[in-house]
Amino acid sequence: MNHAYIRGRRLAVAVTAVLAVTAVGGTLVTAPAAEATVAAPVAANATVTLPAGEKLVSSGNTGFLTSKDDGAGGTALTWTRFDDGSRTPIPGALAYTSRSDTIITREGNRFVLRDMSVSMFVSYVEPTGIGTEYKVVGAAGSTLFLTVPNRYGGEDLYRLTRVNGVQQQESISAVPSARDFKVTAHSLSTALVFFTKHSVTGGTSYYRALTDLGGNFMRPERSALSFAPATLTSAISPSYVAWTTTVDGFTRVAVEKRSEYEPFKYIPLGAGTSGVVVGFSGDWLLYGVPGGLTASTPNPLYALTAQNVLTGETTTLLDHFTATSTAPDGSLFVQGGKTTEGEGLFKITEGASPQASLVAGTPGASTAVTVVKSTVPPVAQLDRNGGQVAMEWELSRYNVNLDVTLRHNVTGKTFTKRLTRPSAPARLTWDGLINGVSAPNGDYTWHVVATPANGIGNPGYANGSLKVVRKANPHDYTDNGSPDLLARDAAGVLWRDDLLDSPVGGQVTPAKPRVKIGPGWNTYNVVEAAGNIAGSGAGDVLARDTAGVLWTYISKGDGTFGTRTRVGPGWGVYNKLAAGSDLTGDGRDDLVATDASGALWLYKGTGSATVPYAGRVRVGPGWGAYNQLTAVGNIAGGVAGDLVARDASGVLWLYLGKGDGTFAARTRIGTGWGGYSQLVGVGDANNDGRPDLVAYGSAGTHVFLGTGSWSAPFTKSVTSLYAGEGTKFTSVS
Repeated sequence: MNHAYIRGRRLAVAVTAVLAVTAVGGTLVTAPAAEATVAAPVAANATVTLPAGEKLVSSGNTGFLTSKDDGAGGTALTWTRFDDGSRTPIPGALAYTSRSDTIITREGNRFVLRDMSVSMFVSYVEPTGIGTEYKVVGAAGSTLFLTVPNRYGGEDLYRLTRVNGVQQQESISAVPSARDFKVTAHSLSTALVFFTKHSVTGGTSYYRALTDLGGNFMRPERSALSFAPATLTSAISPSYVAWTTTVDGFTRVAVEKRSEYEPFKYIPLGAGTSGVVVGFSGDWLLYGVPGGLTASTPNPLYALTAQNVLTGETTTLLDHFTATSTAPDGSLFVQGGKTTEGEGLFKITEGASPQASLVAGTPGASTAVTVVKSTVPPVAQLDRNGGQVAMEWELSRYNVNLDVTLRHNVTGKTFTKRLTRPSAPARLTWDGLINGVSAPNGDYTWHVVATPANGIGNPGYANGSLKVVRKANPHDYTDNGSPDLLARDAAGVLWRDDLLDSPVGGQVTPAKPRVKIGPGWNTYNVVEAAGNIAGSGAGDVLARDTAGVLWTYISKGDGTFGTRTRVGPGWGVYNKLAAGSDLTGDGRDDLVATDASGALWLYKGTGSATVPYAGRVRVGPGWGAYNQLTAVGNIAGGVAGDLVARDASGVLWLYLGKGDGTFAARTRIGTGWGGYSQLVGVGDANNDGRPDLVAYGSAGTHVFLGTGSWSAPFTKSVTSLYAGEGTKFTSVS
């Protein structure tokens, strides 16, 4: 136990040996009492606190007792004074809660009485003449109540205390067949006793009684509703008595006027609950179900509730509570919390309606949920770790629903996820997707809200930022690192499919749903992916109209394009265009075109959106033999981008770029390609760092994954892209 806050106030009280006088069966027995010793308290700061991890055990008029796990399988006790906050460690094991300034601990068969109101005066009592099989069934102040089995099949109730240095022990039973005794509440002079009687036929009757703390026999007052001795709680005031009763599995509070015979009010606490009676404040009864702060579902009874037993009016005093105690003067103390004041020990004060006032706060504790620590990487490299990003949040408690939001600052695209009652710490492994599509690059804001699942306390919040980074893909129109395919249908509508950069089930798979870009694209006879020609960070598009005018559509990076820009006329002389690959090694995407004579021309990229290409340069003749020409990027690890070309017999040829806009001699890389109407160099579709090729046509749709080998650059793979759609599209780029 940490006593760092206890200040040095030392007591030097010596209690001399006295004679213990015990009354057993009407006979006085004397025995020497052991010398009393006093432990010197270690002092605390002037602020009265209830440290985290400590639980209220009982309260007196001058202070309160708490317990805490001592880390060695035992319990450490501490007494805290109300006037100065001093904290005194109490040795020994608690014998029973006395709800007073007296702490009763046990040393073997002997009980230690420490009166904390008078400088922790210590005395002892020890049962005499009743054997060692007795049970402690209650305590009130410095008085212990013990039961011993009798010859009638019941139990005798004994009162054990010390008065003016003399031990007193007497049997106070009045009903020989009574058993299941429990002393549950008391005032300054009177203790409330519950017990049962069992008949020979197996029936059970339930009773309550009163006994004076100063002596006399127990006085059975009247029968009571049934109760469970192990879980019974009760309260007593000058006007009322209340206790918990269970009927058919439902717990309720029975309230009785002490001047009347039958209970006159029942307050339901629900089925299977651990509801308790806390006490009375005038005509108000306090009750509820403790432990709600750690519960996983809501229950209105988790709040400390006061109900006027005459009018039925109710008021909520605390949002939750864990432990309660009544001081000898009738003051009620409750450990719990409310949103407006936090956690700690509250005193209930009387008025027109009861009020809960904080008398000992718990430093660092809050009824609200708090986000203690956030572990979110500042940069999310989604090309690594399978595109996954681990994020963690340490919370003050985990019976919450944690709502996580990631928002892309530019586009507003948002990822949300609810973690229902997460384990500690709360962890989210983000797969890098937003609504099933790869998340765009750039800056994000993350925001978490931890809402209590039990409805107790305000939510906790945390915010931060991270940056998503993926390597650039020239065939990417949404700046999310994954390639996109544009497909035009017979009606001239252009559609976009985003290929997830992490294959699903081993297949390159498009995100759902397909995105409609817009109609009117049938005015063009060529639509070609151009790569990043204007430095915008995403891929752009070229389109040639029937008059031979070439246009650019510069990407906005969100899957849409800006207003078209006229590149120039005269492009109708070319029968094939292939763009989107750096053929000259300068980092800019270039364009090649073949004319009717079979000559190949190079248009070197400039990086300008308005004038994207420099004047043409003739590469060479002989390209008229091909009906498909595709820029595929650097598929063989050379110095620049490459081309593939298909001849009329369906043979595919590879032209490796030299890095100066020219190419090495062609290499035959396969046959049977005649069933495809479109060959598209799609970029890296499976995130392995190598460019891939998509083939579309009557032979179906296939993705040819790059191998990195110039002699066998592709391996065929099935895909769900355009599955079941036949040859619906007139062009794919």
